[in-house]
Amino acid sequence: MTYCIGVMLDQGIIFASDSRTNAGMDNIAKFCKMTLFELPGDRVIVLLSSGNLAGTQAVIGVLNQRCDAGDSVPNLWSALTMFDVAMLVSDAMRDIERRDGLYLEENEFRFNASFIVGGQIGGERLRLFRIYSEGNFIEAGVDTPFFQTGETKYGKPIIDRVITPTTPLSDATKCVLVSFDLTMRSNLSVGMPIDLICYELDSLKVERRRRLDEGDAYFNALSRDWSDGTRQVFRHLPELVW
Repeated sequence: MTYCIGVMLDQGIIFASDSRTNAGMDNIAKFCKMTLFELPGDRVIVLLSSGNLAGTQAVIGVLNQRCDAGDSVPNLWSALTMFDVAMLVSDAMRDIERRDGLYLEENEFRFNASFIVGGQIGGERLRLFRIYSEGNFIEAGVDTPFFQTGETKYGKPIIDRVITPTTPLSDATKCVLVSFDLTMRSNLSVGMPIDLICYELDSLKVERRRRLDEGDAYFNALSRDWSDGTRQVFRHLPELVW
């Protein structure tokens, strides 16, 4: 399973993804689900992937090949807007689905890859998209400032309660990491390392990026303090009058 989240704020965008792709008693695999396309001073584009690993890697491979081909084909380096970026990712997904879809169906599988795509191109505002496995997509806005994929139900309540567009990047980052802690406590199919990018509005470069692995001192302290604080708040809740 997977847990990925992109949060668009007035000050920037936060991207985070877990790295567990297979969970079982003796079969756990780890792959990075975050891909960064960056031209400092010009554009920052981040993709978070979920779904079948072979499908998502094939899509990323196609996007990289088209970037390497230069101006001979439309690509992420030549895209004029983030909407164009979402279209290019969608096109790559459909190309892979056309190539592999029939073969997957013969073995009772289906193409299953989806993405959260966001960032900024110079001269344009921040934008964040959720691209579904069919290739269609929606864009984040004031009423929906974040997107999640994968195992979303455990980490969503804290995001709903805490984050608004005006939330500072530092507070939103802590909230996102608490969201991961809550998810991993309740679902073994989501696991570390956690890949994290905090992109600041109009910087057009990634200055804050972390990978938090098992035993990370900061994440352990955050988890401990959140648990202690939750228990303390619970003890101060008013008693029910029967």
